[in-house]
Amino acid sequence: MKKILLINDVVGYSHVGMVAMMPILTYLGHQTFNLPTALVSNTLDYGRFNVLETTAYMRGTIPVWEELGFGFDAACTGLTFGEEQARIVIDYCKRLRRGGTTIFVDPIMGDGGRLYNGITRRQVELMREMVSISDLTFPNYTEACYLSGMDYRSEGLGGADARRMLDSIAALGARSVIVTSARVDGQSCVIGIDGGQYFQLDYDEIPVAFHGTGDIFSAVLTGHLLRGESLQESTRKAMTVVSALIDRNRDQADKLGGIPIERCLDLL
Repeated sequence: MKKILLINDVVGYSHVGMVAMMPILTYLGHQTFNLPTALVSNTLDYGRFNVLETTAYMRGTIPVWEELGFGFDAACTGLTFGEEQARIVIDYCKRLRRGGTTIFVDPIMGDGGRLYNGITRRQVELMREMVSISDLTFPNYTEACYLSGMDYRSEGLGGADARRMLDSIAALGARSVIVTSARVDGQSCVIGIDGGQYFQLDYDEIPVAFHGTGDIFSAVLTGHLLRGESLQESTRKAMTVVSALIDRNRDQADKLGGIPIERCLDLL
């Protein structure tokens, strides 16, 4: 059993972020702890929402934990709000890493070729610094474009450009990199580099869009890695689980609310 700290937002009405990740990691046998970056009423695509950033709480909590000697085997970072909060997370993860904590970075910044509302260019630079101290980072294709400085192309990449993208992100300092929602030579896939070795795992797209599938992917991936499984094996298992969850729940009317993971743990 590993102790993993989740640094992410908590959404009140929707199975996304930490709400989606904690049941999965617990089911896979790990102890989960949390440092919320914000309390969010619901996913933003509902049109109206309320957000309470927890920067002051984080600023006060981390020194208490450090004084008490709390430690973690791994930390997984997700959505941060604003430059000060990003700086807090980066500095804390640097200290954790010096103590032997494995750092997983999900660089949540955008999708569909665009940054999410409220994400600034300065935050992109801070995310590059966050990635530089990661043992593994797993951006989606849009985020990988911002991290690598490469142009977003809706048709995807050729093989040589895919490898160049992975190399560019690894050059920031990340030990291993995978890029999700990629398209290479016309094939939907997840691409990665681990120990200097490239890999590509193909999949068939399901034409159904749920919120929170990236968080589910992150939880399954890190959960298996912390069991000592290889990056390629863990990535393939995460892809299989996400596909099975989407397929089982494809007729759900409200897809903005995410997948009810507690009813689907048998698929893990």
